Amino acid sequence: MRSKVFINGEFYDREDAKISVFDKGFLYGDGVFEGIRAYDGKIFKLDEHVDRLFEGARAIMLEPPYAKEEIKRIIIETCRINDVKDAYIRPVLSRGIGDLGLNPFLAKRASFVVIVDNLVMYPQEIYEKGMPVIVASTVRSSLNALPPVIKSLNYLNSILAKIEAVNVGVPEAVMLNESGFVSECTGDNIFIVRKGVLITPPREAGILEGITRKTVIEIAKKHGIPVEERLFPKIDLYIADEIFLTGTGAEVVPVTNVDKRIIGNGEPGKITKFILEEYRKLTRTEGNPIY
Repeated sequence: MRSKVFINGEFYDREDAKISVFDKGFLYGDGVFEGIRAYDGKIFKLDEHVDRLFEGARAIMLEPPYAKEEIKRIIIETCRINDVKDAYIRPVLSRGIGDLGLNPFLAKRASFVVIVDNLVMYPQEIYEKGMPVIVASTVRSSLNALPPVIKSLNYLNSILAKIEAVNVGVPEAVMLNESGFVSECTGDNIFIVRKGVLITPPREAGILEGITRKTVIEIAKKHGIPVEERLFPKIDLYIADEIFLTGTGAEVVPVTNVDKRIIGNGEPGKITKFILEEYRKLTRTEGNPIY
């Protein structure tokens, strides 16, 4: 894909898509972003993603340079210019150009970027057979330090845990919070199944309340699968009947091995496969049309 990138009112070829080294997003990770998917010419959950982008911006006192409806229009237009039907979309709001100091208000205007690209998170084999994960030693950032409900440009906490996963040869790592409860993975939310009940960590576990996570909960409730949002320790991962991860890019990913413990019978479970099937039906039928 020879992609065009939207930057502050203009479209640039990928190789020419640049921002200033004095942009606060580059210097300090001072900004927020979203990951959005387009399926078959429709953008899935665009309204929800843009709402969360604006909520994150408000939380860090960042004034977007465009109104909400204009942001949506720009995202759709970027997809059109790139002539995509299936794509990953990355809108980014950063504080903008300032100086080398920490004072964010010296940046006079926020920067807004939209990137549209191909995305293949995991090979099809993983969705069919499941994947191994580890529990990272890196602890999820405290709710009182950097609230994870803000999808900020500072992902170093997750990157440190991802390094642990890569170093032992697995695709993903589960992170615990500072109290020892399961929080989320480096870029995905997590669900376990125990005796037919779907269990996922709550907001107070230090999670980003994912839009895919919310959609999965809605699917489960619609089809009579009990759902609990509650704290649970690492040991509950080891004795779970099923485990899966959720995220915009990853969708619904079965986990069949945690710290070399086999989960269930070592294959994606019945509820996991059902949720994945229903989620994919939804993504192919709902959304804002690009064309």
